[in-house]
This record gives sequence, C-alpha cells and structure tokens, in this order.
Amino acid sequence: MNKISLMNVIAPKGLAVFDQNYQCQEKAENPDAIIVRSADLHDYPYNDNLKAIARAGAGVNNIDLEACTEKGIVVFNTPGANANAVKELVIAGLLLASRDLYHGIEWVNTQKGSETLTKDVEKQKKKYAGHEIAGKTLGVVGLGAIGSKVANTALHLDMNVLGYDPYLSVDSAWKLSRWVEHKVDLNDLFANSDFISLHLPLLDSTKGLINKEAIAHMKDGVKILNFARGGLVDDDAILEALDSGKVALYVTDFPDGKLAGHQKVIALPHLGASSEESEENCAVAAAQEIRAYLEEGNIINSVNLPNVSLDMRSPYRVGVIHTNTPKMLSRITDILSKDDANIENLMNKSRGNIAYTILDLDTAPTQESLDVIAHLQQVMRINLFKK
Repeated sequence: MNKISLMNVIAPKGLAVFDQNYQCQEKAENPDAIIVRSADLHDYPYNDNLKAIARAGAGVNNIDLEACTEKGIVVFNTPGANANAVKELVIAGLLLASRDLYHGIEWVNTQKGSETLTKDVEKQKKKYAGHEIAGKTLGVVGLGAIGSKVANTALHLDMNVLGYDPYLSVDSAWKLSRWVEHKVDLNDLFANSDFISLHLPLLDSTKGLINKEAIAHMKDGVKILNFARGGLVDDDAILEALDSGKVALYVTDFPDGKLAGHQKVIALPHLGASSEESEENCAVAAAQEIRAYLEEGNIINSVNLPNVSLDMRSPYRVGVIHTNTPKMLSRITDILSKDDANIENLMNKSRGNIAYTILDLDTAPTQESLDVIAHLQQVMRINLFKK
C-alpha cells in the first residue's frame, strides 16, 4: 500500500486517479509520495521512504530541489495543466490595462443611492476612456505552455505579437503561430512593445528581470503584465517608473505591501490558476505522475531528474538514480548479471550531473544485488518495480 501525503486540499478528480493500492491522507507521516500546491516544503523532513513529490501547478519554488535531488526524490510539476486558466486571466489583464475599466468600476461603486447617476455617467466616462488593443504590439517574454497560448490568442485579437524565449522547446515551437515574430534580443522586444507580458519561472537568472535598466529600454507609456512570478519585477524600479509615467500601468497577480493601493497598479490576489477546471487538471496530472513513477518507475515532467519513460513489458524493473559518471551502467549491469537475470530492455538519461537508469529484467534480482547497487557511492536511490 503506497501512502500519499496531501499537503493542501486536492481536487477530488485528482484523488480519484488513485486505486485501492493507495492511501491518501492529509499530511501523512512517512509517506511514499507527496502532492502539494502552495505549502512550503523547504523545512519539511524529507524522510528516507519519500520517493516523489508532485506539485499540482507549474512553479516549484516552495520545494527544496537540492535536498530532494541529493536524496533521490523525484520532483514533478504539471506544466500546461493550468495554462488555459492563466491565459484567460492575462487576456483579462490586457483589457483592464487598455480600457480603464478598473477605475471606472471604482467610481460607479461610490455612487450608490445617487439620483443623478445616469446624467453624471455621461460626464464622468471621459475620465476612463482607454484604447483598443487591436493594432497594438504585445511582447511575450517566455513562450512555454502559457506564453505560447497568450501569444496565439493575442493574434486573434488583431494584435501584433513579439516573442522572446532563448530556451524555446521544440514542443512549444510547434504550438506557436508562425505569425509571432521571434526576437533574439530582449531589449529589442522591450523597445517595440506597447504591452509586455511575462511568462518565466523565477530563477536566479530571471529574478528582477524587469529592473531600472530594462525599463529604460521600453517605450514611454508601456504597460506591463506579470502573471508569472512576483520576483521577476523589481518593486522599487516599477514604482519609480509608474510615478514618472515611463510605465503607464502595472497589472500583477502578485501583490505586496509596496504595490497594493498604488493608483497605477492593478493587483489581483494570485488568481492565475484559480479556476475549478485548472485545479482539477493539475490534480489529475500530479496523481498520474505519481502513479507512473511508483508503479513503473517512469519519470514524466520532472524538474530535477531526467524524464525517462519506457513501456514496462518485463515482469521486473530496476530504477537507479545516480550521479552522471563514467562506467555506472557497466557497474550496475555487472552486479545484476550475477543473478543470471536477462536485461530485456534498458534506458539511461542524464540531466546535468544526475542520471537515471531503468533496466527491465525477466527474473527478479536478489535483494543482495539490490543492496550492493544501493551502497555504491554514486547511487542516491534504487527502486524495484513488479508488473
């Protein structure tokens, strides 16, 4: 029986993916796997039995990836599962930034009980006149699952779209419209965009990407949308730019004390993936990733280990997480060969200095052989899977 610890409330559709061989409990002790949404796991005691963590969402900054990798714990996310929900909110943000709907609604809400509201509306509405987005240029920074959807949708709204992503995957490239103009220089995108939408993970290399220097390259009156991560934008730099008029408006899904209440900031309470459909999609994807790994050793959508997926047609499979060093394959196969087990299939992939090897066997390896492999200095974890 595999024990799954739920660190947050998980949609029932996700839990329904698990069968009678799984026990799902809120914050279970000594679990085989964890499903988490927003709970902070940096101080979590990653026990020796823990094999996998699935984040029901895209960002994994609430998980200690380094500690997990050292212990051979696979960390998954669910890229694309919430992409449509975030895309729709970005489009709403575009319209809020272009037409002054926000302040118009604010004013109407102050007029409760007014007997002259119908007349006053005609005078007041001039203050909230905005611009149409058709014909304007949107710069999309990051063209992954969400960014590519935003770019494609903006084209259908008659916008010109510029895209920047030096790490654009083949998969994302196939999904991206050929009418998106790909920029290789980020400052070029900044200089030619009326709106800029951010769709990047928060890494050391992207933290504070929108800073004073970056803003200096932008058009006067640019409008910036951030539905990715709060740390991508330097608060002090954006506030200075808003006060000077260099940036006309900042729409963000990540408010903080510095930004809240500023007249030129539209801040939403982290609603990006907060739709019923998105939460269900993420929960289902996370549960499927956990099952694929615990049952057959397949790694799909890992953020810290190589993705390795192979149909399991043999009765036994050994999965080994180890350092990416020479002769590891031969060492592992030499040890298993002593059991007279035939290796019917094998796959090995690496990610940086970490590698993952799966070996399909026609007969069961002995516990002694598994222990010998487990005690190799280069091995973080070994698992045995039975069909």
